[in-house]
Amino acid sequence: MFTTLNNLELNEKGIVKSISCDDRITRRLYDLGLLENTVICPIFSSPFGDPRAYEFRGNIIAIRNDDANHITIEVKDR
Repeated sequence: MFTTLNNLELNEKGIVKSISCDDRITRRLYDLGLLENTVICPIFSSPFGDPRAYEFRGNIIAIRNDDANHITIEVKDR
């Protein structure tokens, strides 16, 4: 099942299928190792839900919901 990154529940894993953010954000995510076919998991949500912290390849980064809405993922075990 395909959805966007911001729709994953906490601790639910997904596989990145495409990133269509602003070019500057996309380049930064690529530089951090967030590429297609990367397993990613939301591990923490701020008090108001934006941004959320995601873990992938041993890294933890915060991604705003506006940007996460442009990252298509395949849910692993729903």
